[in-house]
This record gives sequence, C-alpha cells and structure tokens, in this order.
Amino acid sequence: MKSRIAHRIHAKLEKHFPEKRLFLRSDTETRFIRLKPETQLVAWAGGAAVVAWTIVATAILLMDSIGSGNFRAQAQRDQLIYEQRLNALSDERDARAEEAIAAQQRFSSALSQISMMQTELLRTEERRRELETALDAVQGTLRDTMQEREVARSELAEITENGGAAAVASSQEGDGTVDLLATALAETAAERDMIASDAEYAINHAAELELELRLMEDKNDEIFRQLEEAMLVSVEPLDQMFRSAGLNPDSLLSAVRRGYSGQGGPLAPLQFSTSGGTIDPDAARANSILDRMDRINMYRIAAERAPFDIPVKSNFRYTSGFGPRWGRMHAGTDFAAPVGTPIYATADGVVTHASWSSGYGRLIKIQHDFGIETRYAHLNRIRVNVGERVSRGERIGDMGNSGRSTGPHLHYEVRVGGNAVNPMTYIRAGQNVF
Repeated sequence: MKSRIAHRIHAKLEKHFPEKRLFLRSDTETRFIRLKPETQLVAWAGGAAVVAWTIVATAILLMDSIGSGNFRAQAQRDQLIYEQRLNALSDERDARAEEAIAAQQRFSSALSQISMMQTELLRTEERRRELETALDAVQGTLRDTMQEREVARSELAEITENGGAAAVASSQEGDGTVDLLATALAETAAERDMIASDAEYAINHAAELELELRLMEDKNDEIFRQLEEAMLVSVEPLDQMFRSAGLNPDSLLSAVRRGYSGQGGPLAPLQFSTSGGTIDPDAARANSILDRMDRINMYRIAAERAPFDIPVKSNFRYTSGFGPRWGRMHAGTDFAAPVGTPIYATADGVVTHASWSSGYGRLIKIQHDFGIETRYAHLNRIRVNVGERVSRGERIGDMGNSGRSTGPHLHYEVRVGGNAVNPMTYIRAGQNVF
C-alpha cells in the first residue's frame, strides 16, 4: 500500500520536476549526479523559503525604519511642547517673583506707616496725659479759690453784723479791713473768671483731641486690617509649601528659632504701660503682625536651608522619576542634558562626600539642616571638597556619564533622616511659591 502511494506521488512529481542528471567531467573521466524529483522539490522549497524570508525581513526593516522616523518626529514634538511648558513655567515663576517683590515693597511701606502711626500715637498719649494733669491742677485751684471765697464771704458777713460796735472803737481799722477784703474779693473773682475760661478752653480742646484720636484710631484700624490681610496671604502659601514637602512648619520654625535666638530691633514686641489695666488692643494687633513678620522671616531662612531649588537651571529633559523601575527602587529623579551642564546646590549645607562611589560614579553629598541630605550622581566633574560649606544656587559640579549610567544625566536624590523621598515634592513646592 505504501509503495503504491509513493509511486503515485513520484509519478506526479515527475510531471513537474522530471528527473535530471548533472554531468561532471574531468580530464580522465565523466561522472553525473542524478537529481530525483524529490531532491528537486526539496531544493525548490528551500529556495522559495529563502526568498520569502528575504522579502519578509526587508519589509520588517522598512516598517521599522518608517516607525523610527515617526517616533523621532513625535519625540521632537514632545520636546518642543515640553520646552514651551518650561518657558511658561519660567515666565510664571518670574511673575511670582515680581509679585513677591511688590508685596515686600508694600509691606515695607505699610511698616513705615505703622512706625509713623506709633510715633503719633505716643505723642497723642503724652499730650492727653499732660492735658489731664493740667485739668486736674486747674480744678484743684478752682476748688481752693471757691473755698477761699466762701470763707471771705463769711468773714465779710460777720464784720457787717458787728460793724456798728467796731466803728465806734476803731473806724479806721474797720475801713482798712473792708478795703482789704474788697480787694481780695476782686482778685478772687478775676482769678475765678480766668480759671473758668481756662477750664472751658481745656474742655473744648479735650473734645477736639478726642475727635482727633478717634479718627486716628479708625485710620489705624484700617491700616492694621490691611496688614493682617497681607500677612495672612503671605504666610499661608509658605505653610502650604513646607507641608507639601512633608515637613512640619512648627517644628521647622522651632529649629530655626533656636539657631537665631537674638532679640531686639524693629521686630521687638510693642509694650505700653497699662498701669495695671487691660492690654492695649492696638498694641496686641501690632504684636500679632510683628509675630507674623517674624514667621515670614524664619520661613525665608528655612527655605534657604531646605532643598526647594532645582539642581539644573539649563535646558534639560526628565528621563526617570522617583519610584520602582526595572524591578528595583529608583530613589531619585534623573535630569538629562549635555555633558558639562552646570549642577547647582539646592540649599545651604556642608559637603560630606565628593568622590567616586561605585554605581553613583562621581558623587556629591550635601548635608542640610533639619536632617535633610541631597545627592548629585554621575557627574563629569566635582567642583567642591569635603567639609566645604556651600550656598543655595552655588555651582558644585558638571553633568556627566560616570558610574552605572546609560547616557549623560544627573541623578538627584533627597533624603530625610536617611530615607529617600521624592525630590519633585520639594522642587514643585518651591516653584509654587518662589
């Protein structure tokens, strides 16, 4: 049965692939190779397979080339959009900086007005006290004069009743006494009229001073209200910035306050003598504003000592963010740019490492306050030394491709208490405010 099937297949193959012989001739003999239909079929199938593979491979290469071109074009478009976004963010940052400068100028002007108003309030208070003292003296003198007048009237009545007997004894002495009493009464009346006039003037002037003081208090209240609103608008974004970075503002300010504990100067609390009474409301409001000013000042110090800046200020591209990558934890953010791009410190601190470190390549570690450390890896050049104190925005190295790296970029880390945190949290928090 098998031989019949094989014979039929052989007969059909001979129709398409008849048996052929390939002669090989030499100088002494002639040989031939017999090409059976089956052998020809195998050779034909192999050739067809090679041709088909060549066509498919060529098509794949063409499609890959076309796809690569589209990917590069898309990458260029993405880069253009990203650069436009960066420019917009830069413009927005500049606008926020101008607004901050304008707010600082307004605050300085308001502070000058407060100082002037405080001086005027003190002057008014002194005038009021002097006026009260003068009024008390006038009232005391008036009371004494009225008492003396009543005594003089009593003496005059007594003399008048006993005038007949006294006139017989000594008329000249009686006339002298009467003249003396009349003169004293005239002087007392004149003094009384003067005191009454002074008292009336003092009362009228006190009313004017009271009106002026009330107007001044209204003006001070408006100034205080504007300053309190300005302080509220200024302090809340700073609170939010530090909270967004995962820092406790109260603990942060306490640490800053311990390092800057000197007192005195324009931000010293206002104190007025209350003579055992209640605290002056204006002084309390002024002290509250000064406290917020002090809080803003401490926030400024803390912002310079915490890494809220960005380490690369030239054009760059984010190539990898914080989080799991290739089955491992990527503990930082990668900024790609050409070799030699300047790298800057993101906050004030002290350099604790500035040399080669295995996979990091050339590595710089900077220790900041509040237990924060920043790392700058894969550098091409290190421009600082261990133990050197650097400032925010100071150039510390150049971007490179050292260590375990696939291309020129900066690997930037932020660690709090030894634990890696997302650097973009700090960078975005700083950009939202500054």
